Amino acid sequence: MSHILYVEDNADHAELVMRQLEKQRLRQRVVHVEDGERAMAVLDAAVQGHQPLPRFVLLDLRLPRMDGMEVLARMRASDALRLIPVIIFTTSTTSRDVQAAYSHHANSYLVKPDDTEELSRLLGELSQYWLDRNVASPAT
Repeated sequence: MSHILYVEDNADHAELVMRQLEKQRLRQRVVHVEDGERAMAVLDAAVQGHQPLPRFVLLDLRLPRMDGMEVLARMRASDALRLIPVIIFTTSTTSRDVQAAYSHHANSYLVKPDDTEELSRLLGELSQYWLDRNVASPAT
């Protein structure tokens, strides 16, 4: 079964997002990892056939061990991973980060809302689009 890979090191943000995603009653499970190295380990295991590729990656930028930009760059450099949609989900609003994310071929750049209600609405729209409306690449 396909899943969503959620990469977030801030425990408070992760708990809040996971709770809001549970409320969306997704058919896909959410796999949460705390750093870029673990994200790449999950993706590498999928490439090796040990688990399915994620339907999309929800990726924070500021991560320990390997930051989100490097994860994104590595995914886009990999034939097996480059078609997986990557949604940057961060607190950064700097134009430098936005430009860098799109230069590395992010599919979307979303700023985490401060308001829980707005977060719930955003995650609902995001999951509806990427899981229900968007036709996934056969490679994912």
